[in-house]
Amino acid sequence: MKKYYYRPPKKKTFGSILILIVGISAVIGASQINSIREFLTKASGEPANIIIDTQVSLGTLNRSWRNLAQGGENKDWRLQPITNQVQALRPEYIRIDHIYDFYDIVQGSPGSLSFDFSKFDVIINDILATGAKPYISLSYMPPAISQGDIVDLPHNWHDWQLTVQNTIEHLSGARGISDIYYEVWNEPDLFGGWRYWGQKNYLTMYSHAAIGARNAQQKTDVQNFYLGGPAVTALYKNWFDALAKHAINNNLKYDFFSWHRYDHSLERFEKDVQEVRTWLLRYPQLIPTLELHVTEWGPDSENHPAYDNTYGAAHGIAGAIVLNQVVDKAFMFEIEDGKDPADQVFWGRWGLLTHQSFGATPKPRYHGLQFLERVGNEQLRLTGQGTWVKAMATRNELGNVQLIMSNADLQAKNSELVPVTFDNINPGLYRLNLEFLDGRLQNLTLATSSAILRTEIPMTPNSAVYGELVRVE
Repeated sequence: MKKYYYRPPKKKTFGSILILIVGISAVIGASQINSIREFLTKASGEPANIIIDTQVSLGTLNRSWRNLAQGGENKDWRLQPITNQVQALRPEYIRIDHIYDFYDIVQGSPGSLSFDFSKFDVIINDILATGAKPYISLSYMPPAISQGDIVDLPHNWHDWQLTVQNTIEHLSGARGISDIYYEVWNEPDLFGGWRYWGQKNYLTMYSHAAIGARNAQQKTDVQNFYLGGPAVTALYKNWFDALAKHAINNNLKYDFFSWHRYDHSLERFEKDVQEVRTWLLRYPQLIPTLELHVTEWGPDSENHPAYDNTYGAAHGIAGAIVLNQVVDKAFMFEIEDGKDPADQVFWGRWGLLTHQSFGATPKPRYHGLQFLERVGNEQLRLTGQGTWVKAMATRNELGNVQLIMSNADLQAKNSELVPVTFDNINPGLYRLNLEFLDGRLQNLTLATSSAILRTEIPMTPNSAVYGELVRVE
């Protein structure tokens, strides 16, 4: 059988600004490079000018970044050896796929099935041991019911319906785990070539999953759970509209819409959250309850140095800040570097941790997620983010204003002296304690006789900083 490891399609994007600078410098000389760079920066991106309104609360911080995903590189993968490292990130949910082809859940033949969750329970126990709950991608087609391989149609849809029903009854019923999310398939547009029309119709698959979920929900011992999808490879309006209309017209359980996003451009992340909220306005009946999930995200869908370096950490912090503004849950991909069990080649380099064979060593992106946990629970209004520098402001239990900023730049060219304004602040003497991701410390003494306090913070390429404003007198 063909192996369906997670190998997303290539989506390489490289800017041409550097080439342009080199070409122009050869003509006019190096003396004017700074002027050219200033011109191009203004033309291609905006510098940050951060303004924090210390008196406008946006409510409790969502922390949507507290969710992690692991791909299907190895059916023998276990969380148990890295429980402490994962637990330190305080995950709320851990997403896994390949459940039906990795854990031998479905046995028998079409029309005569039995279910064995003993192998599956091992990984579920691993997830629970980290303090997280399971987020289950209902994939792929169980070999016992498939017409072909694991991304093919079933012999009959009733068997798929029964499979989903038994899965929910086991985890949300017999195991008694509340608030599990069940996501119908993983990247259907890539793995299996599913569409929202024709014979191989994702909407048909979703319908029967929803019927199975409804049947499970009627059992008295089944805890609350959520159903959604489609976990497509990127945000596509046609998929959003198709599933929304189908769920509404057929009165199907539909609790969340999910997609994946791999991109170096933070503007692409921002565009996603703006677009999907706009699309949702066309379906007012869904607005009160439909959650939005990015169930895999990172800088690049291919193996890339970003997953091992400080740019990856800066991108991770900045991406989490952007997604946190609108998305309910965002699952950073992935927990640990993958390994192909067939040829023993380490090919999956998306991990926050190196493979266990290399000590499960935390990488910069891992430390970036830890960095985000420094902030308090009350989010404050912040404006003035730039193209590269993204920021978030909070207030902690001591009443101090906190700031996280990250300057993510693939070309490692963008440096900014970022203006930071604390608005509607009480006059007095303050100390701004700064801690950079690389360990540098800096303390600034600031004073104001008005309701505005201003300073500037230097942000080198691919740096991140945490600041806490403390009233001295």
